[in-house]
Amino acid sequence: MSHPYRSHNCGALGVAEVGAEVRLSGWVHRKRDHGGVLFVDLRDHYGITQIVADSDTPALAVLEGLRVESVVTIDGVVKSRRGDTVNTGLATGAIEVFARAATVISRAEELPMPVAGEQDYPEDIRLRYRFLDLRREKVHANMMLRAGVIASLRQRMVAQGFTEFQTPILTASSPEGARDYLVPSRVHPGKFYALPQAPQMFKQLLMVAGFDRYFQIAPCFRDEDARADRSPGEFYQLDFEMSFVTQDDVFEAIEPVLAGVFAEFANGRKVTPSGSFPRIPYATSMLKYGSDKPDLRNPLLISDVTEAFKGSGFGLFDRIAGERGVVRAIPAPATAEKSRKFFDEMNEWARGEGHAGLGYVTRKAGEFGGPIAKNHGPDKMAALYDTLGLGPDDGLFFAAGKELPASKLAGAARTRIGEQLGLIAENCFEFCWIVDFPMYEYDEDAKKVDFSHNPFSMPQGELHALETMDPLDIKAWQYDIVCNGVELSSGAIRNHRPDIMYKAFEIAGYSAADVDANFAGMMNAFKFGAPPHGGSAPGVDRIVMLLADEPNIREVVVFPMNQRAEDLMMGAPAPATTRQLRELSLRVVG
Repeated sequence: MSHPYRSHNCGALGVAEVGAEVRLSGWVHRKRDHGGVLFVDLRDHYGITQIVADSDTPALAVLEGLRVESVVTIDGVVKSRRGDTVNTGLATGAIEVFARAATVISRAEELPMPVAGEQDYPEDIRLRYRFLDLRREKVHANMMLRAGVIASLRQRMVAQGFTEFQTPILTASSPEGARDYLVPSRVHPGKFYALPQAPQMFKQLLMVAGFDRYFQIAPCFRDEDARADRSPGEFYQLDFEMSFVTQDDVFEAIEPVLAGVFAEFANGRKVTPSGSFPRIPYATSMLKYGSDKPDLRNPLLISDVTEAFKGSGFGLFDRIAGERGVVRAIPAPATAEKSRKFFDEMNEWARGEGHAGLGYVTRKAGEFGGPIAKNHGPDKMAALYDTLGLGPDDGLFFAAGKELPASKLAGAARTRIGEQLGLIAENCFEFCWIVDFPMYEYDEDAKKVDFSHNPFSMPQGELHALETMDPLDIKAWQYDIVCNGVELSSGAIRNHRPDIMYKAFEIAGYSAADVDANFAGMMNAFKFGAPPHGGSAPGVDRIVMLLADEPNIREVVVFPMNQRAEDLMMGAPAPATTRQLRELSLRVVG
């Protein structure tokens, strides 16, 4: 055999190679000593092959003396397995390799964590020894899934006529809203670059430059706290932008890309819809789902029942309704056989989430229970049930108060009820668009109107709307892609006209001088002929997280940080040396 390490990989051998002389290299995955016969599972990137060594071969002594995860080269002969020794769960399970010689390439010390098996292990150990963690089957598979998803995204974007460009990593601070990571300049003492929170400015400038359809798998950097669906520090997104387009054009371009990728890697799960994604206005989403990230796998719908409680015998809801508050109802179908404990625990859960509580009505065989039903009256309650289309054995929960907190509580309750009652559909991906976001909102703390989402979006109605409408009634050409209750991306048709940009910022309290000073590069470009353009940026990490069915985004990132934005394996962040600080004209204070 000419190659020093292998004639085949550890996932390649089958019955066709029986009798062949082979050479394999890999890690000792498991060892099983059967009294003079040693079985070794040899693992590499491609799979596992069973190695057999007995007293007739010098390989036995070599393999017996090794710890698992040592790296070895095996020379041997492929043999068939017989009867119940065939492992149908392994690609190479029909054969084994009888070892004639074993060469140690690298000895492993005692492991700080096991590689074989899928048992849970403390996160700090897993991240400190991530190179070992990545050898584990599920984690390794997640990274290969990620690589496959990115390759598929690239191919599909190119097929849609997009061209990949790379935008700068060292740039200026951006207006994305999160904290920047700053990089001090050695040649410009006292000045700093910023790592891009997103390539927003650059991709819009590419449109002004006339490139028409851009994309990249873009690294983004934000100094934000970690969450289950967000990595601290850095993440990747499928960033794209298109010229001379409407919102419909953007949707038509990206829907087949996302639906196609999910279908490709769904592994038997259903991807819906098969055609255009449903479009849900922001206001409707907040009302019916209590969230702008609705999980459409959950069939429960929230209803506004404020009017039904005006003049009600239930004084609390009557007072809330009279004070311009809202009462939202969340059904709990087929709960007649649930004990009172189920409803009380939901109320306690709401209090534990920082809310005043979650009211409820029980119903069994048409009979209502609970103080709300008693005070509201059975006739009014029956009429409400008829309006909501509820049956004689359905319960009902209520979230009441100011509109936004009541909506959020109702949305969280909808999710919890769906989970508790087993109503959320499994093995499927449900996509939708959230559209018609409000351009502005009222900031209670600052006592002023401010942007509610992306300040660079085109307002619906353009300059005419800004000059004639109440700012809080203006909608923007902004949209989010949501899948299974996870926001994959935000996007917008951009504001490409300086006159509309100045007016939009003026309403939020910014002068033309402020706009020119803060966004000089983009505003200057727009004054030399800018096409209408728009785009979005679905998160690669979140796409893979959904496809891998992982609850935490760190499970699909090759080398993630911990929740405190620390790289335990590489020891980052770390103090700079005195020489480094001096070169950068910096001094650490405090």
